[in-house]
Amino acid sequence: MAADLGELLVPYMPTIRVPRTGDRVFKSECAFSFDSPESEGGLYVCMNTFLGFGREHVERHYRKTGQSVYMHLKRHVKERNTGAAGGAIPRRKNGKVFLDLELNREFNGEDFEYEDEAKLVIFPDHFEIPLPNIEELPALVTIACDAVLNAPSAYKKQEPESWDEEIQESRHARSLRQLDNGVRIPPGGSKCQKCEMRENLWLNLTDGTVLCGKWFFDGSGGNGHALEHYKETKHPLAVKMDTITPDGADVYSFEEEEAVLDPHISDHLSHFGIDILQMQTKTENGHHTENNSRPRVSEWEVIQESGMKLKAVFGSGYTGIKNLGNSCYVGTVIQVLFSIPDFQRMYVGNLQRIFDYSPLDPSQDFATQMAKLGHGLLSGLYSKPPMKSELIEQHQQKGVSPRMMKSLISRGHPEFSSTRQQDAQEFLLHVISMVERNSAGSENPSDAFRFLVEERIQCCQSRRVRYNQRVDYCIQLPAPFEAATNREELLAYGAKRMEAEENMRAPPEPVRARIPFTACLQAFTEPDNVPDFWSSALQAKSAGVKTSRFATFPEYLILQIKKFTFGVDWVPKKIDVAIDVPDFLDLSRMRATGLQAGEQELPDLLPPIVLAEDTRNNSMGSADSPEIDEAAAMQLAEMGFPVEACRKAVYYTGNMGPEMAFNWIIAHMEEPDFAEPLTLPSMIDFGPSSSDSPLGAPPLGNSPPEESIAILTSMGFPRTHSIQALKATNNNLERALDWIFIHPEEEESDVLSDMADTEPNDNGFSNSNSHSNSTMSPDREAAGPRVKDGPGRYELFAFISHMGASTMSGHYVCHIKKEGRWVIYNDHKVCLSERPPKDLGYIYFYHRLSSS
Repeated sequence: MAADLGELLVPYMPTIRVPRTGDRVFKSECAFSFDSPESEGGLYVCMNTFLGFGREHVERHYRKTGQSVYMHLKRHVKERNTGAAGGAIPRRKNGKVFLDLELNREFNGEDFEYEDEAKLVIFPDHFEIPLPNIEELPALVTIACDAVLNAPSAYKKQEPESWDEEIQESRHARSLRQLDNGVRIPPGGSKCQKCEMRENLWLNLTDGTVLCGKWFFDGSGGNGHALEHYKETKHPLAVKMDTITPDGADVYSFEEEEAVLDPHISDHLSHFGIDILQMQTKTENGHHTENNSRPRVSEWEVIQESGMKLKAVFGSGYTGIKNLGNSCYVGTVIQVLFSIPDFQRMYVGNLQRIFDYSPLDPSQDFATQMAKLGHGLLSGLYSKPPMKSELIEQHQQKGVSPRMMKSLISRGHPEFSSTRQQDAQEFLLHVISMVERNSAGSENPSDAFRFLVEERIQCCQSRRVRYNQRVDYCIQLPAPFEAATNREELLAYGAKRMEAEENMRAPPEPVRARIPFTACLQAFTEPDNVPDFWSSALQAKSAGVKTSRFATFPEYLILQIKKFTFGVDWVPKKIDVAIDVPDFLDLSRMRATGLQAGEQELPDLLPPIVLAEDTRNNSMGSADSPEIDEAAAMQLAEMGFPVEACRKAVYYTGNMGPEMAFNWIIAHMEEPDFAEPLTLPSMIDFGPSSSDSPLGAPPLGNSPPEESIAILTSMGFPRTHSIQALKATNNNLERALDWIFIHPEEEESDVLSDMADTEPNDNGFSNSNSHSNSTMSPDREAAGPRVKDGPGRYELFAFISHMGASTMSGHYVCHIKKEGRWVIYNDHKVCLSERPPKDLGYIYFYHRLSSS
């Protein structure tokens, strides 16, 4: 028999490989579907590429590549025998076969046992060779099979490389000894037990002492009493008190001298009466008093509708998405996108064509992975109502996993490739950007979101104006706290809370600000100051204001409520507000009007040219330094801002006073050179003389990157015009797209006045355009982006809500209106919504109403 098997495999030996360092073995999920070894048909792993395929898709791979030898992996799961013969933990038969295979977490409890089976399958005859079969197989095949079976799964292997900078678990976390000393932490009014400091407080997780930290912990001030306490007691772990949320807290290890993870933080805090899941503090007599974070508790309960008995729904369009740890921002965005017909039609409607023409490695193809995910959500295959006779099978249908898609779409991105929570709005724009890049030459579903913004910029001194247009995908609406309709109630609550903190009592019932949606729209339409405004009418720096209006209305409108802001201490804060967002919205009055009668346009003149070698003589301390209102600069400096930054702010706002300069500071305080002395920038880099070298362009010999040129030309823009746009914007793709639209096939003389008045995309409409203007397609004219204009009347059909104090923590859920009823998608749980919390949403999605 051994000879027979050896002879049988001889023709296929050249195609069988041993996994090398760097090879990823996909033995837990199909590249085209969500089949796994636990699925009915098991999983087939190609012994050449190490890609995994379900039974439905392995034939396609065989036909496309001619690869004949696959390893078939099958996991049999059944309920554990709980009688006398039953074990205390799940039994695992033939365990070595699937060594290091990621397990379905649903089977990790005590109620199931599983048995693994592996065999080689030779196509097209489906000849099977059971494994292990060491004595009868050729040595190379045995080595290859053993390497595949023992290789870490593709994603386990990738994680250390992608996430090597992640905070590590403390070696003290699992064995931490906590003193049973009866310490209970009050809900407010805490201060250092050795001094009067009330900020930067750290709770020692061993004995419950509350002491101040020092600057090297987190950048805050302190007297170092927490560190001194560790040196005296050797109690290793402490938690920063103002970071405690339902999501966890920041933990520091004195012994390990770094921030660490504590997987048992909930239990460790509960020891001192802090229940972070409910954010309530237990008193001595067992009653509950509300913590300072109670507003967030209410938010969590209301948004998730946790106090109601929600009815689960199943079938097409009602499939949940598994949470990979902190991936709820991914799941909510994907759920909304695949509720839109354009995305359904592009990726699910073209499923077979996309799969048939996918590259040899479909795990790295954007269209394939979008089609896979869309089909998983819309097919209903992974969302079936449970039946007693199918109890075990139903554990496999608790949603689909976005792991392969997330790995692909976030590759190379410093934030989305991590395991940290991220901002759903930023991820949405990132996905739209990826859709744009991968839709060249085919239908582009993100066209449904694209619209044009008209920006009107006015010089405050000359009163002259300039009109520009740009592309956007999302409106960011301010949440003006001062417009709250319950201001008296808020003021009373603030006073009561301060009194409670001073007297170390529990805070009063929290009050959420209620802001009319009309106030948000009004704040959005207010003029914004333009930083670094240079007036071509005055030939000097001046004060400028900008207003934004819709030049076109998109088919699907995305609104984001700007709930997150930065305090003077640079700490991000979430505004706790409720906004009466309407079901129906009419924005017709916000349509752009263009140049009006009586308005004078700003002349197309260049700012003065400052040569690079002259910049050293134009610093703040030189004799030729520009005039600066030193009194205004010092007034700002007294507020705590760096002196040099204040002087720059006064200069760049044309000495228009401290208020204008303050706005400049807020807009630029995150820039790396914020506190550096003023150096007038070089406005032009003179290279070899050429008619093709517009303002700011590199010399002609420095051609823009071919990849950027290809992106623009694939959208229909002429190659020469694309190169000209990239050169005019220092190869900034986003700005080049704006440039093309503003300068449709213009001559060089027109090109040079491009950016005289303001920087492109410096606007109040959206602060996230780094993701939004990646690619565009022509429609109405050869040099313009494709838009789908129509009436400005809309109906709400979905919204994404955020719970927590920061976009980098907390939890996201989404509500989508389907078949006339609201449905809540909370990770893998999909239920009919009883009371959709539309007033607490973060991102809202509207579809345009027909003109009839």
